[in-house]
Amino acid sequence: MPMPSPESSSFCGRTRREFLWEIGGGFGGVALAGLLGADGFLERQAVAADGRTPFVNPMAPRAPSGRAKAKSVIFLFMYGGPSHVDTFDYKPDLYPLDGKTIAVKTFGRGGKKNEGRVVGPKWAFRPYGQSGKMISDLFPNLGRCADDIAFIHSMYAESPIHGSAMLMMNSGRLLSGNPCLGTWVTYGLGSENEDLPGFVVMLDPTGGPISGAKNWSSGYMPAAYQATVLRSNGTPIHDLASPARSARSTRRMLLDRLREKNEEHLADRSDNSELAARIASYELAFKMQSSAPEAVDLARESEETRTLYGLDDSRTADFGRKCLIARRLVERGVRFVQIYSGGAHNDDNWDAHSDLVANHTKHAGRTDRPIAALITDLKRRGLLDETLIVWGGEFGRQPTAEFARGTGRDHNSYGFTMWMAGGGIKGGTSAGKTDELGSAAVEDRMHVKRLHATILHQLGLDPNGLSYFYGGLNQKLVGVEGAEPIRQII
Repeated sequence: MPMPSPESSSFCGRTRREFLWEIGGGFGGVALAGLLGADGFLERQAVAADGRTPFVNPMAPRAPSGRAKAKSVIFLFMYGGPSHVDTFDYKPDLYPLDGKTIAVKTFGRGGKKNEGRVVGPKWAFRPYGQSGKMISDLFPNLGRCADDIAFIHSMYAESPIHGSAMLMMNSGRLLSGNPCLGTWVTYGLGSENEDLPGFVVMLDPTGGPISGAKNWSSGYMPAAYQATVLRSNGTPIHDLASPARSARSTRRMLLDRLREKNEEHLADRSDNSELAARIASYELAFKMQSSAPEAVDLARESEETRTLYGLDDSRTADFGRKCLIARRLVERGVRFVQIYSGGAHNDDNWDAHSDLVANHTKHAGRTDRPIAALITDLKRRGLLDETLIVWGGEFGRQPTAEFARGTGRDHNSYGFTMWMAGGGIKGGTSAGKTDELGSAAVEDRMHVKRLHATILHQLGLDPNGLSYFYGGLNQKLVGVEGAEPIRQII
């Protein structure tokens, strides 16, 4: 059978077994007559009647179900958990409380506590733009983009532990094995460029985040929807270089023959998504041998653009390259790009358990200029309106110190900040609030699922309609219970 529609199908499942399972029981006979006549079902049966199923590229572009404001997403993931009260969530009441022990409920890796020593914000905040948004001195460049950004100050999630919190932010679930956000986007929309992956991930030079590839896995969906990890230096993708002394025409002929045999093999195995994905991946790999190096060739950019992104500064060069490559990728139709700031070890990510000042100065200094450049560059090229930028980590940090000494803060999933820009988002706005200490979201609390719903909505996908049948349920990124977009920032 052809690949199923990513929206709710006209019958319950993708296979005859799933169909019979869902209509089962005495009511099944009544439902069967109507379902057999449903649009598309008889046509699908007819295709399979001769015993052969034509190969359908799972990444073929598909029209959104609703009005799309954005075509692509760039997710800037600050791994480790940046402190919202030191970056974008201004809490003037914290400054005079610095060093004092107060009653406040917290829950982090150190467990649940009812009091703690306050760590006052270590940077001044200043108003930026016509909106007058208060932004920390950690982000002076990004401050100048304040009127393009919508801040969500009342995010919350279930877990204050990195591994499960990462999975929640990336897949909407605390446990591994589920499709991630980029997978849902490419499943729903496919890719507009058949020569490049639809979903790309770029990691920190110090390594990937905890749980690794589970954060960009396709889970129970076909492998075609998982991310391709791209390197910003050297060969962009491992094992992609053309073999020495092998003509492209010869490789094309061999690949055509391989595809022919694989499609013959697939014809009697219509539900073998892994084989369909393998066929598509061979073709994509061949095309990427020429397209991927061109997409990451920054020598084609002007010196002014390279300087804008901070490629002339060793501190900002790496993240700047990734942001510039992200712009080049979305220009070429790549649907979802995720860039990680922060590697596997605490010193290499935003996880400031001991020295907050050293940690956040380092990581904000590496990312502030490139992120501001990305917004500025997309805007001047007319691409910001159709590119949705998302910034944030897996959680925030507590207003109190974790240890008896030092300025480190423990994890905080009760309340934290994320922001979005472009893609139909209302710039210069803020939604939700944490309490006066920044310890928990108290006004217009926004679960992570609502962030996901907003992303899908801006791409023209119905977050409560986009589903995939697995494990006896029509699975959804936002859960079977559903979630609504954050209307205040749209």
